[in-house]
Amino acid sequence: MRNIVKRTEPQSLAQHRMADPTDYEGYRDKDRLRGELVSEQRGICCYCMGRIHAAIGSTKIEHWQSQANYPDQRLVYSNLLGACPGGEGSSVKHCDSFKGNRDLSRNPANRVHDVEAIVRFLPDGRITSSDPIFATELESVLNLNAQVLISFRKEALRAFLRTLRIKGTLTQQTWERWLGRLNGEAHHGDLAPYCQVVVYWIRKKLARNAR
Repeated sequence: MRNIVKRTEPQSLAQHRMADPTDYEGYRDKDRLRGELVSEQRGICCYCMGRIHAAIGSTKIEHWQSQANYPDQRLVYSNLLGACPGGEGSSVKHCDSFKGNRDLSRNPANRVHDVEAIVRFLPDGRITSSDPIFATELESVLNLNAQVLISFRKEALRAFLRTLRIKGTLTQQTWERWLGRLNGEAHHGDLAPYCQVVVYWIRKKLARNAR
C-alpha cells in the first residue's frame, strides 16, 4: 500500500452530488470516475498495488467508508478509490472484495493518515504495520497476506534484485534514480505493480548507507 494523491474530482460527480448527495446508484458517469481513479493511482490498486485498468471489470470503485454504513460519503471524492477485482469468483478474496462493509482505520488517500510511514514489507513477502491496529486490519479486513499476494510481492523484489545483479555495483546517485523511477517521482506514467515493496527495500538500504 502507498499514499495516493487525490486530484480534482470529475465535474459530473460534483454536479450529481449537489442534486442528491447520497444517490450513488443514479450517478451515470461511473466510467469517467473509474478512469480518473485509475489515472491518479497510476494504474495500481489502492490496497494490494496489483495492476488495474479503466475498463469495467478490471477496476472496482471502492468506498473507503462503505455505502451501507456511511451514506453521506457515497459521492465524496476523497472517499472513492480504485480497487482491483480482489479475487472475485475465486475462493481467496482480498482488498475491497474481502473488506465489504467493514471499517479501515487508514485511508491511503488521506495525507494525514500517511500509510507509507507505517506500512512495512517483510522479507518473507508479508505486509504489516508499525501501528498494531492497522497491522491487524491489513490481514483481517483486507486479507493482504493472502498467499497469492505474498507471492506477487516476493517476485517483484526478486525481479528487481535480478536486475541489480546484471547492473553490478551501484552508486548512491544510481540508487536514488531507481527510487525516483519506482515511486513515480521521475515520471508521470503508470507505476509497476507491487512497486512499493521495492521502494520500501531501497529506502531501507539508503537509510543504512547514511549511517
